[in-house]
This record gives sequence, C-alpha cells and structure tokens, in this order.
Amino acid sequence: MKKNILITLVTIGILTSCKNETKETKNKEVSLKEVNVYTHRHYPADQELFAQFEKQTGIMVNVVNASADELMQKMMQEGEQSPADVLITVDAGRLVKATDKNLLQSISSETLNTIIPEHLRAENGEWYGLTKRARVLAYSKDRVQPEDLSTYENLADANWKGKILVRSSGNIYNQSLMASIIANNGKEAAKAWAEKVVSNMTRSPKGNDRDQVKAVVAGEGDIAIVNTYYIGKLLNSKDPVEVKAGERVGIFFPNQNGRGTHINISGAGVAKYSPNKENAIAFIEFLASKEAQEVFAKANYEYPVNPAVSASPLLQSWGSFKEDTLSLSELGKNNKSAVMLFDIVGWK
Repeated sequence: MKKNILITLVTIGILTSCKNETKETKNKEVSLKEVNVYTHRHYPADQELFAQFEKQTGIMVNVVNASADELMQKMMQEGEQSPADVLITVDAGRLVKATDKNLLQSISSETLNTIIPEHLRAENGEWYGLTKRARVLAYSKDRVQPEDLSTYENLADANWKGKILVRSSGNIYNQSLMASIIANNGKEAAKAWAEKVVSNMTRSPKGNDRDQVKAVVAGEGDIAIVNTYYIGKLLNSKDPVEVKAGERVGIFFPNQNGRGTHINISGAGVAKYSPNKENAIAFIEFLASKEAQEVFAKANYEYPVNPAVSASPLLQSWGSFKEDTLSLSELGKNNKSAVMLFDIVGWK
C-alpha cells in the first residue's frame, strides 16, 4: 500500500513538473513572437506598417502610445522590469536624451548601418533615423521674393524687422535648429543670431508650425520657420482654410550655398532592458526597408532616410535640396546650450 502511494506521489510530481515545463515553454514561445513598441508617433501609416511586420514575421507588435517625455518616464520607472523593446520618438534631441538617461542600448546591425546614412544614426548604434523633416522658410508669395532669402543667419538682418513668425523656444524643433547653429557657428555667434531674430519677430511666439503659416497668410508676418511635414499636412487637410494657407506660401530651403538646410528625424532605438532584442532589431530593420520607407514617404509628407526610396510627388514638387550632414547627435549634445541661450536672449 505504501509502495503504491509512493509511486502515485512520484507520478504526480513528474506530471506537475512536465505541466510547469510545458507552461514555461509556451510562455517562452509567446515572448519570442512579440515586440513591445513605445512610440511617440500616432499616424495611421505606422499602424499599417506594424500590421505588415506582423503578417511577414508572425511577431505580434504591442503598442504603447504617449508623449516622448511620458514614455521615457515610464521606462525609467519600470527599470529592469520594463517590457519595452523599442522606443520611437521625434527629433534627434529626444533620442540623445533617451540615450543619456540610459534607456537605450547599443546594437550592431549591418542592415541598418548600410541603409541609413551615418549622420542620421547614433555613432554607437543606440538609435537610427526612420524619417526626415527639413526646417524651412515658408514665405508669403505676395510680399516676399525667393531671391531675397538665403540663410538662417540672414534672418537676423534688419530687413526682416517685424516680419518673422516662429513657435516658442520650448519646442524641440527650434531647440535643435539652435543646436545646429551652435555646432556650425559657435555659441557666441548663435547667441547674437537668436537675439536679432527675437528683435525681428512680428509677435511673441505662440502656436504650432501650422499656426505660423496661417499667420503669414493672414498678413501678420512675411516669413515662418517651419518643418516641411506641416506644409504637407496643410495642403492635404480637410479644412479648406488650411489648404488655402498651404497654397499661399512658398517653400525656401536655407543655406543651399553653404552647409545645407537643417534636417531632423523621427527615429527608433532598442530599449536598454528589451526582453525581445532580436525581434526589436528585426522590427527597426523592417521600418528602414524599401517597402516600409515607401509607405512613410507617401503617407506622411516626410522624407525617407533610405536613399533607395524617392520622396513623395508633393515633396518633389518643392525641388531637391542640399541637407546639412552635421551628425544629429550634435543636436542632443548642444540642446542644453540652446535652451540656455534662448533664455538669455528672451526667446519666449
């Protein structure tokens, strides 16, 4: 009788062990078939691409949407237990900030290093650009001749007194533009430039890039500093007022006879404690592929980072341009100085 009881207990132990092993194996298989994406972007084209990736690879894409600061704060609070595999956000300044906060890890991808130009990725592989936007001058076709425009530096000229519209210094796009001027011209020259631009503003900064264009069309100023992406949004808006605003401004790419026009990116990096690192790398490689880049280019009025992919017909209609090939890591390195100089000169 005791022998039978012993055999039964051993049998139960084996079955329990097998059951637990099976459960652990299934959990492991599930974890190997997913990638957790923390993203600042919120566009239908992105959701389309995530679905394509799932279909091609069988890897489920789990998405968490929030602002860049909220996502980074979440990752810091989660620490080593964070489920995040990939962080996607807008502006190299934010990507450098995430790297400085130790939220991203260095990866080695021959695919990404081959596709993405060196200045559009971190030196050590912590992040890679996915799309580009150029920061341009949107000018009134009625009051400004394009031959009167030349460089960002020229915006400090007294001829533009009371004619410049731009959003606040708290905006990361302006901070990165300022950081690029610091990197190219030095802090003293950048400070003098910002001070004169402030004196040339038609009003205290307010609103987003689209609001600056609308203000130009309303006659409040003659020139707006904006990202190309927003012009595309205006021209394809369902609001006829916005479409009209987009149609009544010209697009000018500054510094074409020098370093080129300032550009910035949306980009992605693998999270520091990614539980699905291989899937995360495969996911970013997919987003850099010709197939995915064509979707980005056509759907969202952004320039592709993959040289094999052409910009959309709308962006091509604005003409080709020379871009500043300054390493975008410099934008993050100079961000604090940019913010400090904005504060000193009173750029609100």
